[in-house]
Amino acid sequence: MATDIKDTVRAVEAAAVMRLLPARPRLLALGEPTHGEDALLGLRNELFRQLVEQEGYRTIAIESDCMRGLVVDDYVTSGTGTLDEVMEHGFSHGWGTSAANRELVRWIRAFNNGRPASERLRFAGFDGPLEITGAASPRQALTALHGCLAARVDADLLPCTAETLDRLLGADARWTDPAAMTDPSRSVGQSAEAGQLRLLADDLVALLDAQTPHLITATSLDDWDRARLYGRTATGLLRYHYWMADTSPARMTRLIGLRDSMMAGNLLAAAERNPTLVHAHNSHLQRDKSTMRMWDQPLLEWWSAGALVNARLGKEYAFLATALGAIRHRGVGAPPPDTVEGLLYALPEDRCVIDAPRLATALAGTRPAPRVSPWFGYSPLDPAHLADSDGIVFVKDVPQS
Repeated sequence: MATDIKDTVRAVEAAAVMRLLPARPRLLALGEPTHGEDALLGLRNELFRQLVEQEGYRTIAIESDCMRGLVVDDYVTSGTGTLDEVMEHGFSHGWGTSAANRELVRWIRAFNNGRPASERLRFAGFDGPLEITGAASPRQALTALHGCLAARVDADLLPCTAETLDRLLGADARWTDPAAMTDPSRSVGQSAEAGQLRLLADDLVALLDAQTPHLITATSLDDWDRARLYGRTATGLLRYHYWMADTSPARMTRLIGLRDSMMAGNLLAAAERNPTLVHAHNSHLQRDKSTMRMWDQPLLEWWSAGALVNARLGKEYAFLATALGAIRHRGVGAPPPDTVEGLLYALPEDRCVIDAPRLATALAGTRPAPRVSPWFGYSPLDPAHLADSDGIVFVKDVPQS
């Protein structure tokens, strides 16, 4: 059996990853089972460089606010702002403090310097403007969408003025109250004003779609693509706020599903543009249903962004799950030998790529035990779903960042 497992091992290299797949996917998703470890982000950076240089990938999309990501994209494509400003304002979830993320942005900017626009690398955040404590005001996305249209289409076609949007939006603090996440009565998402904004956002997106030929000619494909992002984000945020005000038992399941639906929309847009490496938590990228326990809620189940994208793209979507041996600075020691991670930990390689379907075949009938992490921030592999990923990136020991 050990020989069979060794036969599934590959180097962590772009060429080795591509040999696992029938063809180069439009979206290659690299998951991680925990956040905030620069060793994993450094591995991501190395793989992205190889994918750019050897396989023609041109975009990296990470689990960060899609609106903030525009700040990073402007910097790496045209040098707008400074690296310090971009790291402060271009990332959500605190990712801007990461040395590995800083190195990624610096490298992309250096790669793009002097290259024609058609050859430049792109950066995207693909998460919505959402945090675990709530959601952003729809103001930025909604007013940006209105501004794009107001500058280029007949004013009579607009469903409202900018002043009307401003009045209906009110103070942003109404939308961002963190208490609304646990107290639906604090949310403004089902107010009369929010209802009017949802209708207006829908009309603005419909106008954007109807004016597509004119807008692409009058501006550029990139400007039109950015306007579509504004539209997806505005409608997604308004929908998310609506369900934050819900009091039914399905509230949290619906909110988590809406977040991944917004992610999926952004990933499909990236796939239309360029071959893209996606990096996020395994739970947002896996093909099978995702699960999570939150506060005093029952087990939550939802379809991840990866599952949604896979349903649309098929073989144009590929998923590599990352698994870890030990994260000792987090209290996660060597894995038990009867777990998948334990079997991989016994291999001599410090890091490797595993052919997941072949590993599942090699382990058929052995029933590896599911690993239980002593630290809530690390999610082990589910041995029942090994074959649902195209490969497993295994890192034996994660050093402290």
